[in-house]
Amino acid sequence: MKPNFRDMEKRPLGKSGLLVSALGLGCMGISAYYGKPNHNEALATIDRALELGMNFFDTADMYAAGRNEEFLGRAIHHRRENVSLATKFGNVFDAHGNFTRVDVSPKYLQTACEASLRRLNTDHIDLYYLHRVDQSVPIEDTIGAMAELVRQGKIRFIGLSEAGPPTIRRAHATHPLAALQTEYSLWTRDPEKDGVLNVCDELGIGFVAYSPLGRGFLTGAIQSINDLPRDDSRLRSPRFEPANLEQNRHLVSRLSRVAERKGCTPAQLSLAWLLTRPEKVIPIPGTKRTRRLEENIGALSVKLRQDEMDEIDRIMPGGIAAGTRYSEQMMKLVGR
Repeated sequence: MKPNFRDMEKRPLGKSGLLVSALGLGCMGISAYYGKPNHNEALATIDRALELGMNFFDTADMYAAGRNEEFLGRAIHHRRENVSLATKFGNVFDAHGNFTRVDVSPKYLQTACEASLRRLNTDHIDLYYLHRVDQSVPIEDTIGAMAELVRQGKIRFIGLSEAGPPTIRRAHATHPLAALQTEYSLWTRDPEKDGVLNVCDELGIGFVAYSPLGRGFLTGAIQSINDLPRDDSRLRSPRFEPANLEQNRHLVSRLSRVAERKGCTPAQLSLAWLLTRPEKVIPIPGTKRTRRLEENIGALSVKLRQDEMDEIDRIMPGGIAAGTRYSEQMMKLVGR
């Protein structure tokens, strides 16, 4: 199914008042991590996204050591008023964009925000996320400092990424949160079991699902590690280790048969499943290719019946994916 509309459905991010397109664009892979960048193609993809009514673009200061923010800032500068721009801070990175540590101190926040504003070539950030929680710094201190940025007009709304329910509650009590961003897809259903979806629904916080296509795996295009470039970061992911990948591939094969009967692609089926969740989920699939963007947006035309949802749940229930979603070190930084 291909998109044939220009005014994409808008969804509220919880009770914040911020309206964003029902699908957003995750921009991380534009500059690094998933093979060699092609900025001409990526720029065409962003142009097409805006043309089709997508207004929600997501980046972070650590992606490609800030180059991702710089690219996105140039791409949207002349139509900034049409974009809800989200970025993140807290993951400190080296010159290559590799994670080194977490710093969520109010002092670092000021430095990080000013740097992101410069790279994005804008005077404000619509949605500013704390990228990872550092339990050595009270969340009230970090959110309080972010609230000061709201008062200064440098950011409009505050979000958290990969936080657990107790942290979400404490943060929201300090200053209302607009969004919680966490990995959520058919092969990563942790937000259902750890209470994150429930607490967001209870408090009126929007839920943004990153990697909604399992880092591309749920598209069915990755059959073995040979389908990935040698410098692809997914080769370091436990779920893409050969033995785990083989087990996961069989799950996607079954999902593909459901998609074929439905007349859509596995990617569209996976996104439609998220869009049909009782909670208002905003998926932000990442791509740097126009054809994949159009395929993803086509998911908005896929309407799933309850029996189809039930069948998908039987194929990919929570916890069925082989391998953890991050390395052991990185898993310690999620769900705090």
